[in-house]
Amino acid sequence: MAGHSKWANIQHRKGRQDKIRAKLFSKMSKEITVAAKMGDTDPDKNPRLRLAVKEAKSNSVPKDVIDRAIKKSQAGEGDEYEEIRYEGYGPNGVAVIVEAMTDNRNRTASAVRSTFTKNGGNLGETGSVSFMFDRKGAVTYSVDVGDADTVMMAAIEAGAEDVESSEEVHVIWSADTDLNEVSNALEVSLGESDSTKLTWRPTTTTNMDLDAMNKLMKLIDALEDDDDVQQVTTNFEASDEVMEQLAG
Repeated sequence: MAGHSKWANIQHRKGRQDKIRAKLFSKMSKEITVAAKMGDTDPDKNPRLRLAVKEAKSNSVPKDVIDRAIKKSQAGEGDEYEEIRYEGYGPNGVAVIVEAMTDNRNRTASAVRSTFTKNGGNLGETGSVSFMFDRKGAVTYSVDVGDADTVMMAAIEAGAEDVESSEEVHVIWSADTDLNEVSNALEVSLGESDSTKLTWRPTTTTNMDLDAMNKLMKLIDALEDDDDVQQVTTNFEASDEVMEQLAG
């Protein structure tokens, strides 16, 4: 699935160039607070919190913002957030999974449904598309860390399951329950990653042309613009030519 490793790079660059950094910081702070509330406030004793902090640091979230989010969980401040997954179809029948964290289920469901409708998609029932994905850990590195063989060897030694390499990024896949251990081992051999997170890896893909991909990007952008939405995953497949045009 070459398209997905290229997509990781597009998303990475898009994130770096995003002018609305406060929105990204807010979403990551929310994940850190929830992770700290659910377990220990020490990242070394709380795998989910450690991953949340690692992902925040890779996106240049300031240390004081991270510390404040952890303290917020201890103080019992703020709203109680509920984790919800929405599933549906986007342009050209591509499967879309939306992970959200909300203090108002009705508000979020309404907003997500409206976004799908306005952008050529349809919100489905829970389970309507997730059967086409596996829950996995994904660790992303730029090609600067080494060639595909070097990364593959490091991934094997770390206990990872698979590696997807493109001209610009390496995406290392692990079992969801092994992500913390695998990412720690990779950090020793390859250094700090560009991204470390739990995500959905498609087992069945939908081929997309340039027009469909442009529509899909608009849907993803609109969903990610919602403060309640934490992550959006799709099962698209696209040719190298289409991905190059998108990245251009």
